[in-house]
Amino acid sequence: MTELEIRSGVELPSIREEFTLKTSDGLTLVGELALPVDKPAFATIVTLHPLPTHGGFMDSHILRKAANRLPELADIAVMRFNTRGTESPRGKSEGEFGAGITESADVQAAVDWAIARGLPKIWLLGWSFGTELALKYGHDKGIEGVILLSPPLHRTSAEELAVWSGSEKKVVALIPELDDYLQPDEAAKRFAPIEHIELIAVEGAKHLWVGESATKTVLNEIVRAIRPERFPLPDVYKN
Repeated sequence: MTELEIRSGVELPSIREEFTLKTSDGLTLVGELALPVDKPAFATIVTLHPLPTHGGFMDSHILRKAANRLPELADIAVMRFNTRGTESPRGKSEGEFGAGITESADVQAAVDWAIARGLPKIWLLGWSFGTELALKYGHDKGIEGVILLSPPLHRTSAEELAVWSGSEKKVVALIPELDDYLQPDEAAKRFAPIEHIELIAVEGAKHLWVGESATKTVLNEIVRAIRPERFPLPDVYKN
C-alpha cells in the first residue's frame, strides 16, 4: 500500500468525460464530468464558476480540486462547465457574458444534461458569481440543494431569496470572515428571508479561498452537506 499526502496539485483517480451542453437559445457550452472509478456516484455537484470577466472559469481552483478529489474520496461526481463566453483549457463556450441574466439558460442546460445523463442527487455548487446563478435560477430545478461559496449577493434580489423560503431544497452558505463583499454579520441579515439556510462563518478565510487549509475547509463542508458519513476527508490517500 502506498500513501500520498493530499496537497494542492494532487489529482486522485477518476473517470473524466468531456461533454457539451446546448442551451435553449442555441449556444454550445463546453464542460467535463469527473466520476468515481469502478463504483457508482452517490451524488453529483454541478459547479457554477466565479465571474468570467474577472478570471472565473470551470478550472477556478476550488472547482478543479473538487473534481480532482471528491469522486475518489466521497463518491461524488463533479460536473464543471464554462458559462457562455467563458474560456478554459477545455475550450471556449459560445456566446457572450450575460451579466447573470442570459446565464439562466446555461444553468437550465446543465441541470437538464445531468438529469438526462442519469446522475444522482444533483446539487448546485456556486462560487461568487456562481452563487448568484444558483440562487436566482436553482429554486425550481430538480436538485437536492445549493452550496454557496463566498456569496456577494450583488445580483440576487430579496424577492429571489424569498422564493427559497419553505423550500425542501437545502441551502448552505460558506461566508469567509474576511470576505471583500459579504462578511458573516451582514450575511446573516441579508439571508434572513431563507429561514432554513445554514450559514457557516469561516474564520480567517477570504473570498478566493487561497491556500490548502481553505481548500480543505471548503471540500469538507461540501462533503458534510452532501455525504456526512465521509466527513472529514482524509489528509492522506492510501492505495
